[in-house]
Amino acid sequence: MRKTILVTLLFLVFFQGFSQANYPKDYFIKPLEVPLILSGTFGELRTNHFHGGLDIKTQQREGLNVVAAADGYVSRINVAHWGYGKALYVTHPNGYTTVYGHLKKFAPEIEAYVKEQQYKKQRYTLELFPQANALKVEKGKLVAYSGNSGSSGGPHLHFEIRDGKSNPINPMFFGIDIPDHQNPLIRAGVVYSFGDSTNVDGTNAVKELIIKNKNGNLVANPITAYGKIGIGINAVDKLDGALNNNGIFNLQMTVNGKKVYEHEVNTVSFAETRYINTLVDYERYYKKRQKIQRCFVEPSNKLSIYKSLINNGYLTIEDGLSYNVEITAKDFKGNTTKLIIPIKGKKTTTIVKTKSETTPHFFRANEFNKINKENISVAFPKNSFYEDIYFDFNYDKNIVKLHNGGVPLHRNFTLTFDISDYPAKDKKQVIIASINNKGRRSYASTKRKDDKVYTLSRSLGNYTLAIDSVAPKISPVNFKDKQWLSKYRYLKLKITDNLSGIKSYRGEIDGKWVLFEYEPKKNVLTYDFNDGKIEGVKHKLKLTVVDNVNNTNVYIASFNTK
Repeated sequence: MRKTILVTLLFLVFFQGFSQANYPKDYFIKPLEVPLILSGTFGELRTNHFHGGLDIKTQQREGLNVVAAADGYVSRINVAHWGYGKALYVTHPNGYTTVYGHLKKFAPEIEAYVKEQQYKKQRYTLELFPQANALKVEKGKLVAYSGNSGSSGGPHLHFEIRDGKSNPINPMFFGIDIPDHQNPLIRAGVVYSFGDSTNVDGTNAVKELIIKNKNGNLVANPITAYGKIGIGINAVDKLDGALNNNGIFNLQMTVNGKKVYEHEVNTVSFAETRYINTLVDYERYYKKRQKIQRCFVEPSNKLSIYKSLINNGYLTIEDGLSYNVEITAKDFKGNTTKLIIPIKGKKTTTIVKTKSETTPHFFRANEFNKINKENISVAFPKNSFYEDIYFDFNYDKNIVKLHNGGVPLHRNFTLTFDISDYPAKDKKQVIIASINNKGRRSYASTKRKDDKVYTLSRSLGNYTLAIDSVAPKISPVNFKDKQWLSKYRYLKLKITDNLSGIKSYRGEIDGKWVLFEYEPKKNVLTYDFNDGKIEGVKHKLKLTVVDNVNNTNVYIASFNTK
């Protein structure tokens, strides 16, 4: 018996030690030559996903040297208008891949390879998978220049380390050291009631905790409760040298000294990441822009970030008993902040209950759901919703109300309009548009089949039909027609569209396709004369821009160069 126990203990110690030391600590170096200061941490709570890397500040500048974190070869290159923008993927002999996103441009050899493919395919956006070892890189040597491309909100480098299954892992496990001597902040806490007889301070509504700092500890005002409850907190981490609100690394909850909940985001599976919507109180974020992390696991939650759970983190409060709840937020360096919540069990027969809203449409999450009315239909595949819901639907004056944006979806729904009654001249220009809280319309990717238009979306809210009959606008930025441009490095034009948005563009000089790089955040197209694709003195520029319903504008100008 003792031998069995000893073997078991040795196995556990070995396994835990192996799992903690599984990542090489001195294999990768930092990807920038400046001190590392973060604007975003791994596992940070983002809209519909966990952040899969480190966002490294670039001193509010573009063009810093980005170096290879280790020897390897370029295995993938992506140039996109949104997302990571210009991104580089480097595969290493140890099986890991590093990712460098939001780049301005690539190192000369890689840039030449990319431009060759862009001219060959006659398109700016592309995804390339070079043959292994075709583009080798050396540890510490230049691979790219930092930028602000894609969905970046400002100049920075997005850096990831992925395993052999393409799952991102926290780069800090590999020895990428980020100075951090600051404790996380717990800024708010809430308590939820579950069940008809459950209450917190006499109501089944969400209870906001009143938190005070007592002798260096965060302590909530005592509450009374009875029945099944759950607790959530709003917590962020602070790092040295930056004011950004970053994500925490580890969250734990104990009740009377016994751990009942713990999660830790060490790695992120792309297949799981959208289940973040079950970790976060999505409705509260929609209404108050406050991200509450639940310290309990809902039935639809399929995340694998949990390390320790008792009753999935739900608490059952009994009459007359006292409970001391402690929630601890921890960052990667072990800095911690604790919130103490005293709870007294108190059963009451007079509960102030919130009114449950009902509608004619009750959707079960594990079933296919569909609504048809007049010329529209909306269909939700099985498991689109995370929980059963009374769905608020209305169709009036050409506006479809699909509940509200406070309910997250895991799968796309299909919204279809029958446009048989529209005049033939309008049918090709009809689009589906979403309407925000301020009444602004935004193009929803619209597809066509016979006399119907439809869109696929995971965003609930209001939708309508609109007609886009206006062609995109084109205007020169840094030159005029018939101008001498001999000393110019770039040719810039601005393109905009009033409704459906830009679908495509084609730039030609002297009848030949040339590469215009598109920055949609600034609506600017840029041609680099250093591409060396034009010869002679007199030149003719032709730019054709098409929107998403094929309204087309053509801009023609002439210029001279020596």
